[in-house]
Amino acid sequence: MEGGGGGGGGRSPGPRPALALRGALMAASGGGRLLAARYREPGDDSLFVYDCSNAEKTTLGNKGQDGKPTDKGSDDILAFAFSPSGDYFALTDDSKRLILFHAKPSWECVSVRFVNRRCTSLIITAAEDKILVADKSGDVYSYSITEPQADGKLELGHLSLLLDVALSPDDRYILTADRDEKIRVSLAKAPYNIVSYCLGHKEFVSKILVIPNYPDLLLSASGDSTLRLWEYKSGEELYCCHLSNICGPETTKTDQKYPVSRITYCCQGGYVAVLCDCIPTVYVFQLDAVAHQLVYRQQISLKHKGWDIAFEETGDLWILQEDNEAPLQLYRPCDGQWKVVTDDKGLQKMSKYLQDNWTVFEGFVGAESHYSSLYKASFDNMAAYLQRKEERLQQQKKKRQDLQRGSNGQTKKMKTEESAL
Repeated sequence: MEGGGGGGGGRSPGPRPALALRGALMAASGGGRLLAARYREPGDDSLFVYDCSNAEKTTLGNKGQDGKPTDKGSDDILAFAFSPSGDYFALTDDSKRLILFHAKPSWECVSVRFVNRRCTSLIITAAEDKILVADKSGDVYSYSITEPQADGKLELGHLSLLLDVALSPDDRYILTADRDEKIRVSLAKAPYNIVSYCLGHKEFVSKILVIPNYPDLLLSASGDSTLRLWEYKSGEELYCCHLSNICGPETTKTDQKYPVSRITYCCQGGYVAVLCDCIPTVYVFQLDAVAHQLVYRQQISLKHKGWDIAFEETGDLWILQEDNEAPLQLYRPCDGQWKVVTDDKGLQKMSKYLQDNWTVFEGFVGAESHYSSLYKASFDNMAAYLQRKEERLQQQKKKRQDLQRGSNGQTKKMKTEESAL
């Protein structure tokens, strides 16, 4: 069993604009502002806007729930998620707030609670009774939905920064991914009981996704530029896809990395779409659950870098990108290929909402890599050793020369004195 909360080595990825869909609901965030609307209901033009800068501030002075001093953060949203039914929505921000909303029949803030550490990922259980929150210290806390003011409960801990948390569709297993290449599978009712580890990645594990209609399968992505398919209860790796073999021809950089920033899945057809950090391309695969492999289908080239992607249940693929003129793009499947759509009413409505609030997004345009600080540092120890060795040899040589000059001077002085006698 790993410790109940480690040092969380490394800096967690910073905030970035994000997108989420659930049924007729769409939510997008930029900075500290949440925008949400019923994008598939033509007669409903209402836009829900929530600004975290106006949210309740901590009442604990300079101390967090754990009694330790806290540093004041920004109001930028770090993670959010819909509940499976779309009835609830939760977000967490850089000021260590966990905010719960009712999303149906209309949007309403239910509670504002404070977490111990800045969070990196969150998910709502299938039973819709808890929010699981992963933080940069390596801990996962659960927060009640039925008791929306209750404090969090520590469920499990890693010795490393957590980057993602997932649940099996039946809520029996909690899956966690960390900076130190590990995916851990724990029993939800007894998280200290570790069921398995999925080991094989060579760098941080950025995203994990339990396949909803194949609940024994897990898809993971990593800074090592691979997608891997697992039977997670046993920890067995079933398939490994090297993204560099697919993406390689598009770049002249021989050391190009492909850290995956988002995985989205569509049950209808078993399609997987992948977005890599700072690369203006979306890659589409199809899951062959019988053969346990991913079949590459298409790449969608973008004129601008993508921030996030999300599938509709119908297979329509939405892309949030850093372009004020077209902040959203919509691709629709046709004869096995996704083709751009421009005359969709929902697209036009949501694009207008984002354009009207573009000031909260523009600060993220052209931002550096979201994951660059997470890569393991490499050192050329031999070069440093040889340099230090050469410096020691030069110092020893100079010391011998100084001693020799001193010895010669002393000998000459003695001979002069003898001649005088």
